[in-house]
Amino acid sequence: MSKFGENFIWGVATSAYQIEGAFDEDGKGLSIWDTFSNKPGNVMNDENGNVACDHYHMSSSDVKMIADLGVKAYRFSIAWTRILPQGYGEVNQKGIDFYNKLIDDLLANGITPWVTLYHWDLPQTLQDEHDGWLGREIVDHFKNFADICFAAFGDRVKHWITLNEPWVVAILGYGQAVFPPAITSNSAPYLAGHHLLLAHAEAVQIYRQKYQQTQSGVIGITNNCDWREPIDDHPDNIAAAERALEFFLGWFADPVYKGNYPQSMIDRVGDRLPIFTVEEQEMLKGSSDFFGLNHYTTMMVKNDDHSADVEQSVYGNGGISEDQDVILSVDPAWGQTSMGWSIVPWGCRKLLVWIANRYGNPDIYITENGCSFDAEVVNGESADPGRVEFLHGYLEECANAIARGAKLKGYFAWSFMDNFEWALGYSKRFGLVHVDFETLVRTPKTSYHWYRDYIKENH
Repeated sequence: MSKFGENFIWGVATSAYQIEGAFDEDGKGLSIWDTFSNKPGNVMNDENGNVACDHYHMSSSDVKMIADLGVKAYRFSIAWTRILPQGYGEVNQKGIDFYNKLIDDLLANGITPWVTLYHWDLPQTLQDEHDGWLGREIVDHFKNFADICFAAFGDRVKHWITLNEPWVVAILGYGQAVFPPAITSNSAPYLAGHHLLLAHAEAVQIYRQKYQQTQSGVIGITNNCDWREPIDDHPDNIAAAERALEFFLGWFADPVYKGNYPQSMIDRVGDRLPIFTVEEQEMLKGSSDFFGLNHYTTMMVKNDDHSADVEQSVYGNGGISEDQDVILSVDPAWGQTSMGWSIVPWGCRKLLVWIANRYGNPDIYITENGCSFDAEVVNGESADPGRVEFLHGYLEECANAIARGAKLKGYFAWSFMDNFEWALGYSKRFGLVHVDFETLVRTPKTSYHWYRDYIKENH
């Protein structure tokens, strides 16, 4: 544990739509996820987040569970439509009150709030009126929402994340139609991603200009990325793996740290990739006080030379496949979670070192890492050796990355408790704490105790 340092941040994470419920209570407006999940056929078993973990009504007891876990940081997101029911206009005071109480409860229990402004639940009105993230107007609406949150909560919130996983928003929402607004396109993801980046930059700019000096907080963005390992040492496959990382993480990290998209994207995407103005590049470059990273798994990469004997990937691609020319696969020897994601701890170490080398060795926070395993709760407990082994393996490799020079400063386990897993609906998969969605009774499990004891005994 000495490799992590005494100031290392240990936390757990959630998102608003996945746990809050109360989707139409106390003035809250509808988000695209409210609309999408209530339409039959969009979510497994036609489930929705209308109630979820009922966190809106049970936040106080949830905070006590976090305190019992022993972590000192909690990452959660703010539901845009709970603050601004239409995405703009009059502020809903009851929404402000809810998050004020949550923040105050966390601080009273010695838990530092880390707040994400956007975790995918776009106001439905902004989707209807401005085509969501495809419309340039969304940038100003997000800036206004962020401004309201900074003013309302910034006296106590000192850690802000503008966007969670813009890659997922762009690809799954505007490219592959898995998430709302369910658009299939090979160009819309690039436009959506462009506006996501500009929204991030505008929110950071207003925070730094109006609030950061007096509130003494930090602000950044969280990107997701799986490690891409070349399938062998052939130069073409090594180059393909690098290209895959650039289309995945570089897409949203290069503009923030370098001021523009990776050259591989500029060359390959052509006029489907929007162009930043000089002023926008200047606003983007340096617009993150830390590097937020969500990481779960690893895939192997082979260059796609479009030869007839090349077997195409069944795993999809980390971006727009025809633009990357990569073929993804997994090693059959790797273990897998119940969601079919490969368990490859060394991939986490390699990605952390890659980030350090590419982006000037920034402070890194793993804002999500975890695994899905089906584990039945019996008498309040469950044997969960897979999750224990997963967490232990990935944390070991985090320590190894630190030893190699990566400035990893914190780790947030995903998720604090089982929740609504987007298009997959409900399942006892991701949480350190189980939720029985029929009775809404929360019960601890082995991995919950393991993570608690790991923190208390070693920090």
